[in-house]
Amino acid sequence: MTDNASPYTLRGWRSLTRTARQLITARFLRSVAQGALAVDFTLYLKVRGWSAPDVGLLLMAGGLAGALLSLLVGIVSDRVGRRLFLLIYEAGLMVGTALIIFFPSAWILVLSAALFGFGRGANGASGPFAPAEQAWLAQSIPAPRRGSVFSFNAGLQFWGMGFGSLLAAILPHLIPGAHGAAAYLPLFLLNLIMAAINLVQIWGIAEAPRQPAHPESTPSSSPVSDATVVRKENRALALLATVNMVNSLGVGLVAPLLPYWFNLKFGVGPTAIGPVYGVTFFLTGISSLIIGRVSERIGLIRSIVLPRILGVVLLIAIPFMPSFGIAAVLYVVRSMVNRSSMGARQAFSVGLVRDQRRGFASSLNAVSWSIPAALGPALGGWLIGMGSLVLPFIAAAALQLGYVVLFPTMMGRYDTSRKDAARDLAASSRT
Repeated sequence: MTDNASPYTLRGWRSLTRTARQLITARFLRSVAQGALAVDFTLYLKVRGWSAPDVGLLLMAGGLAGALLSLLVGIVSDRVGRRLFLLIYEAGLMVGTALIIFFPSAWILVLSAALFGFGRGANGASGPFAPAEQAWLAQSIPAPRRGSVFSFNAGLQFWGMGFGSLLAAILPHLIPGAHGAAAYLPLFLLNLIMAAINLVQIWGIAEAPRQPAHPESTPSSSPVSDATVVRKENRALALLATVNMVNSLGVGLVAPLLPYWFNLKFGVGPTAIGPVYGVTFFLTGISSLIIGRVSERIGLIRSIVLPRILGVVLLIAIPFMPSFGIAAVLYVVRSMVNRSSMGARQAFSVGLVRDQRRGFASSLNAVSWSIPAALGPALGGWLIGMGSLVLPFIAAAALQLGYVVLFPTMMGRYDTSRKDAARDLAASSRT
């Protein structure tokens, strides 16, 4: 893959390896199903009689289980390869979804949500197996192209989530005469179909042998011993994990419960919420592509931090809006500026280590994100259950403001996409 054409063009897309194209396509299809689940799953649970604290605890259990499993997957995938884990994920997703369709008991819902992240809006990620997927994709893309390709990948994921969100407004009305939980059956059928397609697609990809690390893929390009490089990588990963935990707790307090919150606050259902989510993801996909191009000019750090400042202001304002329409507009803009940097964040994290440690790095990144994000819905659900529809937003905004300050301060020296800034930050940190 020597062609440096942008992946946003047909020529750039064709210049990617077949593995990269297949992985990006699989994640797009998966994101369609997850977009529908992001809107309808908590509403499905509400119809089944689950309270806000119950839903929060379920989402927390899913996040914690996924975090622990993802750490194991990342470490093992560095040794045995990544393809096997994605095949296991898609096959397991098919089984879990089929069980919900035919035997929707509480323990099956808990187990499926825990293993596959139902309702968490994972933007097409393969649940706890995402570290293997992300490491495999990074292996297939040269370091200089990762910022633009990962942002392009993120843009497609958001568009897939957008399509799924629009489907969420339609799916509960597809079965004539169906009411209550039965009306949500098409939601899980969509999930089952996408998993089956991806299983076939991933089965047809051959995993190439991993190549030795290149100097430009490490935080330092000087000729040093492997032990020294490992120590530098571990320090970078520890710092990233720290700032991730602050951000993810702030996200988890509100985001997974937002459809439930909209329903309580304004009395709206999937017909109103689905299109809002759809518009959000479509616009976020566009802004993600823009961020991918901008990151090549101003560096990954700035392209991650600057949009989130506006996101904090909008997050505080949402619970004080007098109508669903105004709150929905603020949510759309806030999500667009906040989520558009996802590709840049992924490209930044995989660039901190060499290829043979990317599975571990991706899993550590996922764990540092997933555990606080899992605790967030439980805390947010408890606050909502106590009658507070404002405090979750205030707490979330405070934590995300902390992230805006901590991320450039602690991680600026590792922004290899803008080496002059990295040298300046490293020099200033020594004085």
